[in-house]
Amino acid sequence: MPHLAHIALIVRDYDEALAFYVGQLGFTLVEDSAVPEQGKRWVVVRPPDAEAGATSILLARAASPEQAAAIGNQAGGRVFLFLETDDFARDHAAFTAAGVRFLEPPRHEVYGIVAVFEDLYGNRWDLIERQ
Repeated sequence: MPHLAHIALIVRDYDEALAFYVGQLGFTLVEDSAVPEQGKRWVVVRPPDAEAGATSILLARAASPEQAAAIGNQAGGRVFLFLETDDFARDHAAFTAAGVRFLEPPRHEVYGIVAVFEDLYGNRWDLIERQ
């Protein structure tokens, strides 16, 4: 059965993106393989404790001026990705301590507690605990 395997996230540099996603958000590095014939790397991360086969993020280094222009604005200023958690307070505190920039304080909505944060490039994410 088809499923969404990866979401490509355009980045400026593989290693700086890994420092943020693995170092600050605590994501798991799934794969980092050289693709020498294309001068690229295949770099895949996913949230900690995500099951094998869960949707992951392919960190794709910009390869053209058009792609570079999209870094940090892949959704036109809207929230781009939604990181669901089973413990909002724990993860909000950990991300804040790791230097992740939240754009708002946590807020309670009918669907749960949520706060918007930015990745190192300015892409917006929701950290959300559904209730």
